[in-house]
Amino acid sequence: MNEFNFCNFETAARATLAFLHKRLGFDLWMVTRTEGDDWIVLQVEDHGYGVRPGTVFRWADSFCSEMVKGKGPCIAPSSDSIPAYAAASIGRQVKIGAYVGVPLLREGGGLFGTLCAIHPSSQPDSIAHEQELVELLGAMLSNILNGELKASEEARRSERLQAEAMTDAMTNLYNRRGWDQLLTSEEERCLRFGHPAVVMIIDLDGLKNVNDSQGHAAGDALIIRAAAALRKATRSLDVIARLGGDEFGILSPECDRAGGNELLTRVRDALDSEGVHASIGLAIRSQASGLKGACDSADNLMYVEKRSR
Repeated sequence: MNEFNFCNFETAARATLAFLHKRLGFDLWMVTRTEGDDWIVLQVEDHGYGVRPGTVFRWADSFCSEMVKGKGPCIAPSSDSIPAYAAASIGRQVKIGAYVGVPLLREGGGLFGTLCAIHPSSQPDSIAHEQELVELLGAMLSNILNGELKASEEARRSERLQAEAMTDAMTNLYNRRGWDQLLTSEEERCLRFGHPAVVMIIDLDGLKNVNDSQGHAAGDALIIRAAAALRKATRSLDVIARLGGDEFGILSPECDRAGGNELLTRVRDALDSEGVHASIGLAIRSQASGLKGACDSADNLMYVEKRSR
């Protein structure tokens, strides 16, 4: 037991995958996260398939999606003999002859992801006797995961408190330094747990004209109304920052595309209610480019909208 390191979910997952590969073989063992239609590889023990952490497959194509629905067993020594597995699209993308999979569950019972394995050729029927062990290890990982998710929430609250010193004096929103720091911390969580996230960049339209025609006091009032509108439209979990003179950013953690579209509607409605005109760009974090890439994409989309006005 001394070889196992269970100090956190990441190391526990790696140790579990290494142990199961040594015990049961199989060329590919994975710990995954499901998010919408994405099936995200968090940790991997790969001996031939070329899969790396951060790889994203389509959840509906997987054997695991069929297993979770109860259409296939947790252990299939010959996966071709199981109709749901034989029909799954993943089997046409990579060679699979045998399968192992158990769900990883959130504290409330919802699905987080899976602990699973595939092998290119069928395996002896005797591996089905190992199901109790695999389920036990899956339950252990779920418990470690849920404990770490709770700790992550506490860490996020602590980060927000520490970042309160990095605020913009006019709006009391985070300033650019606070934004950068919280973005970095959230990216680490996204990488560790596969969380989705949305970034929005908002640039006020016509602030210079207001300053020139009505004076800087009127321009400052416009910025303050915009900040109030963004607070009204967002969740307590979200990060709102004034990034520059008339530019704002919103980071919405644990928010998927549908949630991002709802946020965009709320932001537009709130700004309209304050009489604030703005150009907005929204981007969903991808595993490939992370939150930095989402910021760049949102910024580009904001300028596309501004030029179209």
